Order: sequence, then C-alpha cells, then structure tokens
Amino acid sequence: MRKMALTGLFLTALGLSLSQDIGAADVKWTLIVPELGGATYVKDRTKCLECHEEYMIPFDNTVHGRISKQNREALDCENCHGPMSKHLEAPNKRPAILLSLKTASAGDKNKVCEQCHEGGMHLWWRGSMHQRTGLSCMDCHYLLERKSDRALLIYENPTDVCTRCHMDRKAQMYKYSHMPVREGKMNCISCHNPHGSGAPNMLKAGGVNDTCYGCHAEKRGPFIWEHAPVRENCTNCHDPHGSNNPKMLTAKGPFLCTNCHQYGGHVNVPRYNRASALIGQGCVNCHSRIHGSNHPSGAKLTR
Repeated sequence: MRKMALTGLFLTALGLSLSQDIGAADVKWTLIVPELGGATYVKDRTKCLECHEEYMIPFDNTVHGRISKQNREALDCENCHGPMSKHLEAPNKRPAILLSLKTASAGDKNKVCEQCHEGGMHLWWRGSMHQRTGLSCMDCHYLLERKSDRALLIYENPTDVCTRCHMDRKAQMYKYSHMPVREGKMNCISCHNPHGSGAPNMLKAGGVNDTCYGCHAEKRGPFIWEHAPVRENCTNCHDPHGSNNPKMLTAKGPFLCTNCHQYGGHVNVPRYNRASALIGQGCVNCHSRIHGSNHPSGAKLTR
C-alpha cells in the first residue's frame, strides 16, 4: 500500500492518476511508423519480457519500470513504442513494426515523452532553445537503465550532462573565482531550467537578478541609495560562470569601476588605483557599499 501511495504521489506530480491511462493513443503512431496502421494495443507486458528480458530487467529498476509493474494500465511498453499487435504477429520482421527510439527522429522521440511530461518544468519545452536546436529528451535522459538517482539522467551529476555541449562554461568553472559547482554544492539546474523558461537564458527565476537573489538575498534591497548597474543586472559586474578576478568580477576592481566613472576631479584613473588595488580593494576601499546603502549619508556608497 505504501508503494502504491508513493507511486500515486509521483503520478500526481505529473498531473496523472493511477486510474488514468496516460494515453499512448495521444500519439499519432501511423504518422511516425506508417506500418502501424490497424495495429491494436495488447496491454500484456509479459509478451515483451519473452524476447527482451535483457532490456526489461534493468528497466524495472527505473521510475518508469516501477510504475509499469505496479499499474500496467498506467504505463507499459506500448506507451513509448506504439501498439504491438502487428509486432507480435511478425516478431522477426526488420525493421520491427514498432517505434524504435534508437532510430526515431528527435521530434518523434519528444512526442512520445510529451504524452506525460508536459507540465511543471516541461511547460516551456516547445519553442525552447534546446528544442529548436534539435535536441531530444534522450540526449540527456536514459530510459532503459538507472544511471542516476535523479530524473533518469545519463550521468549522475546534472552538470556533467550540460557540459557535454557547453564546454566553454565548463572551462569557466575551473577559473580562480567560480560558483561552487565543482565542489558539488550546486549544479547547472540550480539556476537554469534545461526544458525552457520564460526568462532569458532559460533561467528558472524571472530574470538574472531574481536568480541571484535566491542565494544573495542581502543584495536585494530596497536601499535608500541605489547603485544603478546593480539594480539593472548583476552580470554588469559579475560573470556567474567563473572569472579570474576576485568575486567573479568581469574586470579587475578599479578597471571595472572606471568603465562608468570617468569624470574628472577624483582619483579614479586606473594608474592612481593600481597600488591600492594590490594592497587593498581599489575603489571599494572607500566605496564599500557598492550594492547599495541604507545609511543617510551613504549617497556615495561609502557607508
């Protein structure tokens, strides 16, 4: 009973129920495999086991496999491969009269997965950057065997999945100043939703600053004295994927400040700040409240 309850919670998270058939009929199978015209659903998992035991035994240890064993009306092989009556009539026919997820196009694979995975984190998948570039669900997820404890990923660490393609970001993580991704305290999906987002760069929050404030709430404000570039975008000054400058700054302290503050009458030229930048912090030796100040006399962010 406890296993059934846990399965029910999992399906509820998918927007389904144990009594609901998660509808392989939602896929127009004949548009993918024309030979499936006239095929019917058998709903007998044991027929698959007779020939495909080497796949089904490891599959049974996955989330999908456990649901299939506990409620075959909710999920079985035909949900992903199509109705199998014709395949049983001619089991040795090649190619098999079923959908092969090895040879199917990315779009066809995704249609199969979208039968169940349309809500939640998958809501923005259609039209997302990854979908438009031709990725399929199976480029990141492995369905037949449990290779990770999370989301059937092809690797245990989600960051390893992302950096297969995003090698430039992987290189940044090895710079002097970086997010604690290498140390395992966070990973790419701490900030990004790989299935798509309404925010730029597939961020999980509404924008760059909202994402950063998830951990750095003390920088949110509101402040009496605002620092305009901070309120605009954290990446005006920081590179969140890694930098060889302290605190992931996009440039060395004094040089970063003088990108904007070039007016005369102040010792704000890099050559004047060079010594203090080596000994201390350059401009922020005095202007220490660079994210904003709540001090009545903090107009210059000095206190």
